[in-house]
Amino acid sequence: MNKNVKQLYNIASKPSRTIIGLMSGTSLDGLDVALCNITGNGVNTKITISEYTTVSYDDDFKKEIKTVFSKEEVNLQKICLLNEWVAKKHAAMINKCLLDWKINSTDIDLIASHGQTIYHAPLSLHGLEKFGNGTLQIGDGDHLAINTGIITISDFRQKHIAAGGEGAPLAAYGDYLMFKEENCDVVLLNIGGISNITYLPCKQQTHLMFSSDIGPGNTLMDGWMQQIFPGIFYDNDAAVARRGTINEVLLKNLLDNDFLKAALPKSTGPELFNQIYLKKAIETSAMFEITTEDVMATLNRFTAQTIVDAIQPLIKFNTLKIYVSGGGMHNPMIMDYLKSNLTGATFHSTNEKNINPDTKEAVLFAILANECIAGQIETFPNGLKNFPQVSMGKISFPS
Repeated sequence: MNKNVKQLYNIASKPSRTIIGLMSGTSLDGLDVALCNITGNGVNTKITISEYTTVSYDDDFKKEIKTVFSKEEVNLQKICLLNEWVAKKHAAMINKCLLDWKINSTDIDLIASHGQTIYHAPLSLHGLEKFGNGTLQIGDGDHLAINTGIITISDFRQKHIAAGGEGAPLAAYGDYLMFKEENCDVVLLNIGGISNITYLPCKQQTHLMFSSDIGPGNTLMDGWMQQIFPGIFYDNDAAVARRGTINEVLLKNLLDNDFLKAALPKSTGPELFNQIYLKKAIETSAMFEITTEDVMATLNRFTAQTIVDAIQPLIKFNTLKIYVSGGGMHNPMIMDYLKSNLTGATFHSTNEKNINPDTKEAVLFAILANECIAGQIETFPNGLKNFPQVSMGKISFPS
């Protein structure tokens, strides 16, 4: 037996695995690194997070990614070079974390790497029937494995598309294992660059569960802040938005989009919700003299309203528990609006499940890697739209 395969077999046979989960989102803030001990698999999965940090990206990293990020036309050579370069940068960040944590790489069983999304292209966005759904993440797994000495599971989204999904959102797989409850309906709300939800109905009604992108999370607000205030990456505590007044005409035009009217589940990205989208809405509204603060207040409400519109129909007779994660959970203006307008739902922290909400996305990819190596696809329900019954991830060996 090949020694790498034998090592993988031994890891899969262990009662528990030590896995580093990595997440780098569309906000380009930095690399989330979560050191997880995962016992068992499937519905018996138990997780302990022993270390967690976000390694901030420097200006050079952000600048290089933005040369290819969410653009239809880019330099192909640049993408080829960045695929390796991002992986090496991430590997160096992992090695530094292990050094700081005083942990040897030999003590780590697996790395679970999401990679850096540079373009998400569901059929609903591009409309080219013969091509179907597409997505692309860079940060090659082989380079991660070689430069850390750790077996790496990466490129999760391609299997999802190959099996009939849209490649996003993938959070539902970990959400299903860690958050479903018997006596109440559960919604996992992630307000990242793009907002998405996982709906987990109670009493084993798995045929009703789904996971879907909703619309813009922080991406439009962050983009506006960065455009108006160079060097400022987000509206801390909604300070700018609070000084503004919501412009109802602009809000109406922001909400007037076919994606937002389409039924759930669906997926999207900053390829749709970007500063061009905002500019067109401002032009349609003829709001050329609108203040920076009023734009920010309106974008804040736009994000919050799309979330309310998606979750409100899910509040039925059973109590609905909403677990919130992602950068938007720290935006008090958004959260106040959600709590005021989603009456009948209760808001909770994922800390109740021993998962820090800031670590949730990285942890979910560690769970996907654990399922890839030690799980059974029968664990997940079958026949759900955009939720194919598959294990995901490609395996890269360090030698």
